[in-house]
Parts: sequence; structure tokens; C-alpha cells
Amino acid sequence: MSVPAKNIPGLLDEHHSDAGGYFSHLDALEAESIFILREVAAECRNAALLFSGGKDSAVALHLARKAYFPEKVGFTLLHVDTEHNYPEVIEFRDRIAEKFGCKLVVRSLEDSIKRGTIRMKSPDEARNPYQSVTLLEAIAEFEFDACIGGGRRDEEKARAKERIFSFRDEFGQWDPKNQRPELWELYNTRVHKGENMRVFPISNWTELDVWQYILREKIELPEIYFAHERDIVRRSGVLVPVTHLTPPKPGETIEKITCRFRTVGDIPCTAPVESTAATIEDIVRETAVTRITERGATRLDDQTSDAAMERRKKEGYF
Repeated sequence: MSVPAKNIPGLLDEHHSDAGGYFSHLDALEAESIFILREVAAECRNAALLFSGGKDSAVALHLARKAYFPEKVGFTLLHVDTEHNYPEVIEFRDRIAEKFGCKLVVRSLEDSIKRGTIRMKSPDEARNPYQSVTLLEAIAEFEFDACIGGGRRDEEKARAKERIFSFRDEFGQWDPKNQRPELWELYNTRVHKGENMRVFPISNWTELDVWQYILREKIELPEIYFAHERDIVRRSGVLVPVTHLTPPKPGETIEKITCRFRTVGDIPCTAPVESTAATIEDIVRETAVTRITERGATRLDDQTSDAAMERRKKEGYF
């Protein structure tokens, strides 16, 4: 049943509700996410919000700003930087953190490599699978008891198994068979020293929900999400951007196409899709009719199968 917006003081205004002033599905998702973030603020001593500059983390930060309003966001922004990121996204990350007066902590895989805590098989190996090491080091360094992320259940099956408040032991490990119940939105946030929670305030959102919310709230994003021209090669049905980290292989033909990114991660493991969607309205329409999953069309690595992702999450991956 729809709830009249006027019955929820201070939460909505006229552009936040459906025609007729009724509580929309975006209002419901927003209210749930803000409730979760306020639970983190109230129950956790030292929480970090994982902020990469991608669309999901931008939405999570926007929700955190609403949760803390009129004060500044009380969470530290944390980014585990592989140093293989798209420069447009890193520039956006730094600019937004400064714009909203947020404390930003960046920890680099390169530093972990120099310390010897990460040992790569080859210099050109994808760094994405090693992020958990640097993340766990950052959690230990700052003694974070909660880390907030923009993961959603619809991304892949391993994420769908997790609770909103996902417990990690003193080794950063997740046990999918031993999770805390979350009946009636009651969350158990108790952790001992060294343990922590991973919290997913937009877990119940879909990719379309995220884009509709970005449209409604006018959330700023990196230009890489919108249609632009880029050199690519076609490899095994995926568009591979031509960069210093992903050069063309012998015999491949470089094409300049109009494309955009649906999800943004490391250069070596994130691909664009052909698209002319140059505005958020265009992206909403495109997302509403696509039959290809967000990650299914845009991942270049072979580490994101359901079994591989679950294994990585057990080891501490976010």
C-alpha cells in the first residue's frame, strides 16, 4: 500500500514523491538506506565509507549526506587504489571529497607490493583480486569497526548471499553459512577488537533504481559513465579499451566507437558498452530495456564467477 508523503514529516518534498503525493519505491529505498546508515552511525565507533568515485559509491555518499544532514558526513571516506584506475574517476573522487568536506583516506596496492604483503605473479597481472589485502591493512591501521559499501544483491550471486550487516572475523573472513539473522530490520552490530562489519545500505537496490535515483537527486558522476568516443578492440565479444595497460594484441583492429561505462573498476578488468546515452535520462531508458547484466557485459577478468567471487569475499574482498 502506498503511504501518503505528508505522513512522513521532513523526509520528502514535492519532487520526492509520485504524482498525487504518495510514497514511491525510490522513497522507500532511500528511507531504508538512511535508516541503515544511521544505525551504523549510532552503533559503530569508527566507520568508513568505501568511496571509489563510481556511481554506487556516489549514491551511498549522497545517502550518507542525507543521513547526517544538517551536519557533515561523519564517516571517513576510504578508497583502496590499485593505481590502475581510470583517471577521470580518480579526479572525481578527490573533487567530491573536497566539495563536501569529507575526510578521504587512500591506501594503495603499490604500497602493499613494496611492503611485500602482496606478491604478484607478474607485473602485468590484474590487481583487482589483491584489493582485499590492502583493505584489511587499512582496516587494521585505522581500527575501522565498520566499512560501508555500495554493493547490490543484483550484481551477482555471492553478493546476494550477504546480509545488510555482514560480519567479518579478526582475519577479515566472511562465513556465508554462519551469518547473523536480520529479522524485522534488527541488526546485530556487536564486534570484538579486530573484527568488523561490512555494511551494504543499497543492497536492495537494482541498477535501474540507482540510475533513477541519480536522475531524481541530480547526483554528479564522472563523465566516463556518459557516451563518448573511445578507441577499443573487440576481444571475445567484449569491448576492450585501448590503454597503456590494455594494448591491442597482434592482429587486433583498433576502432573508435561511441560508448560508455555501466560500471567502473580497474582498467584491465572493466570494459565499456556501445551506447549513445549522453544524459541520465538516456541511461535510465537504456537500462530499463537491456537484457544483459551490468557486470556480464563489462568484465574483462575471469575472477568474477559466482564461485570465485564468493571465495574472494571469504578472504576479505568487499
